[in-house]
Amino acid sequence: MLEKEGFASLVLRLRAEGLTDLDLLTACEQTPRSQFVPPQFIGDAYSSRSIPIDCGSFMEGADLAVRILSRLQIRPGQRVLEIGTGSGFMTAVMCRLAERVLSVERYRTLVTAAQGRIEALGLRNVIIRQADGGNGMPGEGTFDRILVTAAFSQIPRFYAEQLVHGGSMVAPLMLDDETCMMVRLTKTGSRFEREDLFPVGFLPLVPHIASQL
Repeated sequence: MLEKEGFASLVLRLRAEGLTDLDLLTACEQTPRSQFVPPQFIGDAYSSRSIPIDCGSFMEGADLAVRILSRLQIRPGQRVLEIGTGSGFMTAVMCRLAERVLSVERYRTLVTAAQGRIEALGLRNVIIRQADGGNGMPGEGTFDRILVTAAFSQIPRFYAEQLVHGGSMVAPLMLDDETCMMVRLTKTGSRFEREDLFPVGFLPLVPHIASQL
């Protein structure tokens, strides 16, 4: 009951913002957020506030998570790369929209927990790997969409090689010491077209996999 009420109020807030993508909202409804938050935060699963998870990480508030996914515009048949698995909630939603998802996370604890949650939902079209995604994932081929949930200090041009022509990447970009902006970068030839979306509060990208946790 809590799940249904929480999702219903989330949909009302999103519709007020003009977000009405039925495929995305259905994928979110099929992915119970209460299974991705720590037990003590179940009451906040569908709230707009960010929620602390293991390893000093956070999961985005429900509104922001869906807003980001809506800007990614995932279509059936696409391959998606996610840098920063976190709780695995956005990973799971993307699995319902895309053909394949490769998600990387620097903390082993988060990888193991996310794998368990996604397997419990019966999702099979995903690989979650402990890896350093700071320089892309060379050797994994190309992707139609790339989602990053840690902030870059400059436009990460090395990802251009991993996007198909016309593919796009949604990532946080530090504009200055105070301002972090979610941007969409669309690949045209060998260059990116940049579109600023909305300000966010993501932490800076940390290189290398974590030696502990």
